[in-house]
Amino acid sequence: MSSVAVLTQESFNEHRSGLLPEQVGGEKQAAVAGSSDAVDEDNLPTYKDAFPPLPEKAVSPEGPQEAGNAWTSKIRPLRSSIITQVFHVPLEERKYKDMNQFGEGDQAKVCVDIMQKTGAHLELSMAKDQGLSIMVSGKLDAVMKARKEIVSRLQTQASATVAIPKEHHRFVIGKNGEKLQELELKTATKIQIPRPDDPSNHIKISGTKEGLEKAKHEILLISAEQDKRAVERLNIDKVYHPFITGAYNKLVGEMMQETGARINVPPPSVNKTEIVITGEKEQVALAVAMIKKIYEEKKRNATTIAVEVKKSQHKYVIGPKGNTLQEILDRTGVSVEIPPPDSSSETVILRGEPDRLGQALTEVYAKANSYTVSSVSAPSWLHRFIIGKKGQNLAKITQQMPKVHIEFTEGEDKITLEGPTKDVQMVQSQIEAIVTDLVSRMDYAEISVDPKFHRHLIGKGGANINRIKDQHKVSVRIPPDNEKSNLIRIEGDPQGVQEAKKELLELASRMENERTKDMIIEQRFHRAIIGQKGEKIKEIRDKFPEVIINFPDPAQKSDIVQLRGPRTEVEKCTKFMQKMVAEMVENSYSVSVPIFKQFHKNIIGKGGANIKKIREETNTKIDLPAENSNSEMIIITGKKANCEAARNRILAIQKELANITEVEVSIPSKLHNSLIGSKGRFVRSIMEECGGVHIHFPTEGSGIDAVTIRGPAEEVEKAKKQLLSLAEEKQTKSHTAELRAKPEYHKFLIGKGGGNIRKVRDSTGARIIFPTAEDKDQELITVIGTEEAVAEAQKELEALIKSLDNVVEDFMSVDPKHHRYFVARRGQVLRDIADEYGGVMVSFPRTGSQSDKVTLKGAKDCVEAAKKRMFEIVEDLDAQVTMECVIPQKFHRSIMGPKGARIQQITRDHNVQIKFPEREDLQAPPAETQVQENGEANGEVKEPADPAAPKKCDVIVLSGRKERCEAAVEALKALVPVTIEVEVPFELHRYIIGQKGSGIRKMMDEFEVNIQVPAPELQSDIISITGLATHLDRAKEGLLERVKELQAEQEDRALRSFKLTITVDPKYHPKIIGRKGAIITQIRTEHDVNIQFPEKNDENQDQITITGYEQNAVAARDAIQAIVDELEEMISEDITLDSRVHARIIGARGKGIRKIMDEFKVDVRFPQSGAADPNLVMVTGLPEMVDEAIDHLLNLEEEYMADVVENESKMAYMKPSGTAAASSEETRGPSKGFVVREAPWTTSSEKAPDMSSSEDFPSFGAPVAAARASPWGPKRF
Repeated sequence: MSSVAVLTQESFNEHRSGLLPEQVGGEKQAAVAGSSDAVDEDNLPTYKDAFPPLPEKAVSPEGPQEAGNAWTSKIRPLRSSIITQVFHVPLEERKYKDMNQFGEGDQAKVCVDIMQKTGAHLELSMAKDQGLSIMVSGKLDAVMKARKEIVSRLQTQASATVAIPKEHHRFVIGKNGEKLQELELKTATKIQIPRPDDPSNHIKISGTKEGLEKAKHEILLISAEQDKRAVERLNIDKVYHPFITGAYNKLVGEMMQETGARINVPPPSVNKTEIVITGEKEQVALAVAMIKKIYEEKKRNATTIAVEVKKSQHKYVIGPKGNTLQEILDRTGVSVEIPPPDSSSETVILRGEPDRLGQALTEVYAKANSYTVSSVSAPSWLHRFIIGKKGQNLAKITQQMPKVHIEFTEGEDKITLEGPTKDVQMVQSQIEAIVTDLVSRMDYAEISVDPKFHRHLIGKGGANINRIKDQHKVSVRIPPDNEKSNLIRIEGDPQGVQEAKKELLELASRMENERTKDMIIEQRFHRAIIGQKGEKIKEIRDKFPEVIINFPDPAQKSDIVQLRGPRTEVEKCTKFMQKMVAEMVENSYSVSVPIFKQFHKNIIGKGGANIKKIREETNTKIDLPAENSNSEMIIITGKKANCEAARNRILAIQKELANITEVEVSIPSKLHNSLIGSKGRFVRSIMEECGGVHIHFPTEGSGIDAVTIRGPAEEVEKAKKQLLSLAEEKQTKSHTAELRAKPEYHKFLIGKGGGNIRKVRDSTGARIIFPTAEDKDQELITVIGTEEAVAEAQKELEALIKSLDNVVEDFMSVDPKHHRYFVARRGQVLRDIADEYGGVMVSFPRTGSQSDKVTLKGAKDCVEAAKKRMFEIVEDLDAQVTMECVIPQKFHRSIMGPKGARIQQITRDHNVQIKFPEREDLQAPPAETQVQENGEANGEVKEPADPAAPKKCDVIVLSGRKERCEAAVEALKALVPVTIEVEVPFELHRYIIGQKGSGIRKMMDEFEVNIQVPAPELQSDIISITGLATHLDRAKEGLLERVKELQAEQEDRALRSFKLTITVDPKYHPKIIGRKGAIITQIRTEHDVNIQFPEKNDENQDQITITGYEQNAVAARDAIQAIVDELEEMISEDITLDSRVHARIIGARGKGIRKIMDEFKVDVRFPQSGAADPNLVMVTGLPEMVDEAIDHLLNLEEEYMADVVENESKMAYMKPSGTAAASSEETRGPSKGFVVREAPWTTSSEKAPDMSSSEDFPSFGAPVAAARASPWGPKRF
């Protein structure tokens, strides 16, 4: 950048005309820079035009002298918030030199970007010499930022280095780098300073030429300024430093204030003798002289004496932070030298004037003896009682004697006291009195307890240990877990200590008899076992109060539940929880099967025989919809595989009973929507009418006409006819009518099994559609068909509805003993009757009235039907019998199933009521036998109980019809679990259990049994299987089958462990492995073997190990040997290829050379950078392939070399950009610069400064001539 001037907008054009004269009127042309023609004086601007003076504030009395001092007087500058600066970029420094695109190309884009980034306004103009002038307007900060951007983005960047002493670098950087940032902004350059750990002293500067010069100048100025400062280092014996610093550093402070120099004396703790003085040379010299004077004087006059002072008393002589030493130095002028703490010496040296040493010695002894150290014997276990709760006891003593320091050392039977002698004696007597008192009334005991029981001794929230502490008034210290100590310490009253010790030992011995057992329960069941708000787990814990049950954290995803407590209780709890889990597993999967309603009774079978058999054999829970329900879905719950088996069996029954067929009917797709009806109501009514056939219409918009009907052959045919006739009606004529009836009448109108509505349909031919549960309007009934059929059906339905609206009241007699059955469960039976028979209201007399009169109110037909049904129920109740079934109480929970599901199923299947007895309280004491005199008790003799009679707690009572009760008893007995034992070799047990119990859990789920594997320490071969008798055979077979599989696996594992080694030269190993292991992976996969190559530090680097079946290992060895044989046949040849074509042959990302290597099955190696012969290329492969590859490479070289030669010949005609710039400089010659008329230097005797003069513009370091007065002001260099 050649010049910077602050101009007004008006004078800019004049400035430009002065800088580069332009053609005037098309006749005159300004002389080119460097020509010898003289400049026309008249065309030159005057000095005042180019640089207009600022308006004067007032006329100065010294008028004529004002002009002379205009440049040197201190005038306060007037600043505007908006400034304008002009920057000139010469042609040779321009980055973008495309002359045809001025204002368009990259240059313009850069300027726009700078304006957006900085907020400054830029204007560009081109000079005749193709230099670029940029005028920047804006706030000062924005202009400076824009200037930096212009320099870095529009000017070519040069770089230079400047060397200054390393210690001056920090002054260039400045505090927090502020100086460096300011310098970079000011000079528009980038300055790089080497790091402190870099030994280089060169600072690198990059930027424009002008910026480089400015930056170099500024850096050298900073360095020169630092050169004026001086540093002096004095080596003075450490013992004399205190005399130089003075007491409390007073003397050295005074010297620094007096001389202005900075004096750095190393502190006493630092073993250095060097004193550093920095500052101006004169200041440093003065300070050095003063220090040397003190040193010489003390060296000459000072003497020393050595005295012995106990090591423990040294710290009292030193004082806090060395204050006592400073105090002695201040009073006596004597320095006291104390040996370092790590030294065993007790000699203290006093150094100073002879007449002052006596006084200093007296003070040293006084300070040393002012404090004393004493100790009190006290057992370490008493220390905390002496200290008291939160230090209360000790606080009383320390408050009275604050200068005494009391120290308790853990593990030591003493207390150390330190402080003034009198105070120490008083404190010692007080503590001794406390110790004597505590020893007389306190005792301690230590017991050894395994650390694993510690937390159980403590109890939840410290409950156990706090109770013992409060009860026996003792303190118990249980070591923390990280100490891993088994010693528990009890302290306190002697009697309390013994009692607490006894109780803790009893607790510990009880815990040693405890057992911990891990149960494997799938995590998905944990929440169900715990129950809502922990209700279920609370029941288990109440049942087994001595057992602690711990569930894993849900985040751990662990299946292990830990039980801990007395051995027998843990076993009981385990069995109980295993049953719970088994029940949960049974009910963890559900599937729904659509079965035609008419076949439900066949699936149930006589007395529930069929459904019972399916349930038992598949061990599933099967729920059928209620008889009065419209649902056809049968829900099967249990294990997935069992559910699928049950589903297939139920479908097979349906298939056997019904001739299920599937037909396709062709109905135009445009009629499908009308046949389906709103929300499928129309097609659903056809399916219901035709025995629940399934009708499937194709997807809307598919254009398919085929409609599928599936179901019993007769019903399918019936549905087909109805669909076809309806479709025909829809095409010809179709009529719809609507009527309303109360929702409670709908079931009665439809009739049992749809009998009533079918009669209306058959007699009229119209279709009647009732609303579904999802429909909003529950009263709307739709009639569809021909106009005549619809009218007739509507008439019949209206008559039926009218008769239903005619409410009547009737009475019937029901024996009071049966009333309870009807009103039980909140009147469920009565609600079912009301739903089925048009909302009939049935009223029973009040309880206790003994009346048998029952009132029925509703539509006449509905009342009659309800009455008939109630008589049927009463007849069933009269025929009821009560039967007992004896099953041991321990099996009751298993028979009930989860949430009583199994027993509910039996109740539903056989229509009986089942009552289980109350559980026997095993913990209740037996009633005491009353002693009778003469064998009498109030005149009565009690007969002894029959020992063969069943226990009350084992008797299950069933009530219902006799044949149903008998079937239910059989069903109950079939649910009693049985246990069998299977012999399995002990070594196979862990494989049967599987990882985290997965194997045994899978078998238990599959066969619906409980499998108990003996504990490893028993070394038993017997495995117990418990479950329903029907499941045990399958479970046993499955277990034995698993044993066979495991034995076969063991044999197979032995066969697979065959090892084989092959010797192969390590140089072939990479080739055998292949790229990314491709070849070796293929061999491993193909032969199903494991191939191991030697590790780097193995002795046998040529041994490859193959493991697998013997025949596979041999085949793999042969495959590797074949590769080795092929590799041994290969040869390597070197060829010379010009290095300039290597890149072309290799291609992008090696594609070219990879293609050649794949084509010729060779390996091509190019030389590394810096190789001795850069043209040498090695080709490796089979001889014939190597020859072909070499021919191909030489052909490619010939082809590519032609392009290389052509490009080089073109480059010869192109000149580098720097040459053009240099030539233009030569033709243009030196510039005369900016010339004006009537300048200050022309009016006076002075002439314009000569830029070539070394006097006016001297070089750095050159001698300067005597300054003369100048209109430019005094020279500053």
